[in-house]
Amino acid sequence: MAVNYICRHCKTSIGSIDGPSVTEQQLGFHFLTPEERSDIIAYDSNGDVTVKVVCDYCNEALTTNPDLLLVSNPLQ
Repeated sequence: MAVNYICRHCKTSIGSIDGPSVTEQQLGFHFLTPEERSDIIAYDSNGDVTVKVVCDYCNEALTTNPDLLLVSNPLQ
């Protein structure tokens, strides 16, 4: 199972963890509510997991310009 982290805004690949022994508890997914899980985590048919987070660039842009959060796709 590979766990791929991408930015939810600019879709940049942030990193990947690949290994059969990685568990959701080790990654901290068990702390998420069901709503957060469905928003943040996507499971592929081949068993891979995609986790949507915010990269440093987009975080800085959104912190500097919070009005960007009002736009559906602020940082494409």
